[in-house]
Amino acid sequence: MFWSVAVVILLLCGALYICYRVPFCNPLPHKEDIYDIPGGEQYQHKRDVMVSLIREMDAIPYEEVNIISYDGTPLFARYYHVADGAPLQIQLHGWHGSAIRDFCGGNKLAREMGMNTLVPDQRAHGRSGGRTITFGLRERYDCLAWCRYAAERFPGAPIVLAGVSMGASTVLMAAGLDLPTPVKGIIADSPYSSPVDIIKSVCRSVHLPAGLMFPLIALAGRLFGRFDIGETTAAQEVKKSKIPILIIHGEDDRFVPCDMSREIADSCPAPKMRVTFPGAGHGLSFIADPDGYARAVRRFLSEKVGLLPEDRERQ
Repeated sequence: MFWSVAVVILLLCGALYICYRVPFCNPLPHKEDIYDIPGGEQYQHKRDVMVSLIREMDAIPYEEVNIISYDGTPLFARYYHVADGAPLQIQLHGWHGSAIRDFCGGNKLAREMGMNTLVPDQRAHGRSGGRTITFGLRERYDCLAWCRYAAERFPGAPIVLAGVSMGASTVLMAAGLDLPTPVKGIIADSPYSSPVDIIKSVCRSVHLPAGLMFPLIALAGRLFGRFDIGETTAAQEVKKSKIPILIIHGEDDRFVPCDMSREIADSCPAPKMRVTFPGAGHGLSFIADPDGYARAVRRFLSEKVGLLPEDRERQ
């Protein structure tokens, strides 16, 4: 009887650890391959365009930046300088993504608009520390740390937060924090409404029973990651924000349902825009329609944030 109980306990512990490892850990956190394009026909169809943009961004000189986050986690970022005194865009990548891959298009657009960019590796990714991915819950405080660093280093420079996928939900959750005054706008590309919602959605998409799996995943996060996956949501945090928000989503997103960003937009009392791109997959709106994407971002920064002078907007 004792051994039977012991085996059951061991099996349960093993199952819980797997439930922690799969969503909340990065298997190769410090060995990122910036040319590792996700599988699936949506990405492979755009592979050549993405590789060209990644190669272009990878060739640009950058400054290495290191800070320490609120909980002692070391964070790393690349800083790309365009002009003294220019607005700064802080760009946060997605789950299991990389700074250069996920922002190969968005960084090019920011540079063309005359913006300096700070492109961090999220915790548990790339050259940043940490071992647990929390789907934006701890990462929002990392975002706050980057904002404070930028506000101190670049006094007077307006700051725009930008994110893709998990990075998008991270900057939206950060909107509910006490962000420094220079933060003037937020651009969220393909955000999910909450960590709970996206985990349940992914479970269903891979034909796993969400009602059975989610409690195990949530428990695993508490046991091994020491965090509560249901702590807050992007839709809840934007209710506290007065900062203008642009939400972008591909209408053929097969990872984060497009309706999730509608829920966020409907919850936001601040000045906002929501732009969707027909036929675009997850995080691929810029790749699918670079001109339309650029128009949406320029319009937002000009009309809602007031950052783009007319001469810069025409470039």
